[in-house]
Amino acid sequence: MMKMKMHKIEFHNREKEIKEIMSTLDTRPSLITFIYGPINSGKTELINQIISQLPEEYAVFYVNLRGRFIKSYEEFLDVLFEIDEERKIENVKEYAKAILKDLKIIGGIPIPLNLFEKMFERKERSKDVFKYIETFIVEISRKHVPVLILDELQVIGDIKIDDLLIYKLFNFFTRLTKELHLCHVFAVSSDSLFIERVYSEAMLQGRCRYLLVDDFDEATTMDFLEKQGFNNEEKELAWEYCGGKPVCLVETINSENREKKIKEMLEIRKGQIKQRIGVLKIVSKRILFEGEEIEIKYENTIEILDRFLDEESYAYEVITPEITYLVNENILFIDPVKCIIKPQSRLDLLAIREVMRERKM
Repeated sequence: MMKMKMHKIEFHNREKEIKEIMSTLDTRPSLITFIYGPINSGKTELINQIISQLPEEYAVFYVNLRGRFIKSYEEFLDVLFEIDEERKIENVKEYAKAILKDLKIIGGIPIPLNLFEKMFERKERSKDVFKYIETFIVEISRKHVPVLILDELQVIGDIKIDDLLIYKLFNFFTRLTKELHLCHVFAVSSDSLFIERVYSEAMLQGRCRYLLVDDFDEATTMDFLEKQGFNNEEKELAWEYCGGKPVCLVETINSENREKKIKEMLEIRKGQIKQRIGVLKIVSKRILFEGEEIEIKYENTIEILDRFLDEESYAYEVITPEITYLVNENILFIDPVKCIIKPQSRLDLLAIREVMRERKM
């Protein structure tokens, strides 16, 4: 049996986003930067590409929360810190100086095991954590430009230590950026409800900026597919079904029968969406909304999706429980900066339209 050849997909054309992020990194830290966008739009790939291009003067601490099920503050600390079991140093400043020569891209904030264990023993752990990180970054900043990146930060949104951990982190990030100008902080998220929540919080007004990493536009998509050997007919077909969704385009590129693969993906997505909508007619589904359990109304959900029969996106006035449900199910995406709502991808748009048309038959 012949093995299908997998195409090597190189990073492609994010010059605008790269220029904006590099411009931020070239200035004194002053704001938290939220990088957001639809699922699988290439946010993490963009960050990895930028990290690989940074000169040695930058010290990157990359905390990847993707795929983590963090239910407690202790579990968060396990991910936030990179435990150093080789060195046993009691003084944070001395430790920072000791590892300066070994700095590279690090998957967390380095900490000696003995200091980490002491932190767990104390009652004021949150204060100790922030004090340690600040002291550590102050030392690192003497010879490097510290960059702290937290990917999929929203996974800790409901963790509490006296108050919600996320608010304590935001206050601390504000101190690192706007107050002390010590460290660049980037928070990456594909959870648009989390971004909407952050955007609407007055506490971060004037303390953060937002960068949308969306799917490719048509010109970029065509250029990308042409480099992968697509003819004009294949390019048009891929754009019609996948739009500029990178993960969908890669699936198409790696398929022997591209047209069959594209239509198969649409049928699968159509079935998934039909199931997530149809279940509302069978089960009284409730979600937590603004602190209360609210029942999702089938009719309201259909009304939201019906609008996509004639529109690819539209402006919203308020986030409703039904919009929340559809976003949580990765069917819709909201952009709180532009106040628009749209399907997560071109494939989702086509699937929604087919489901809505069949319903009317």
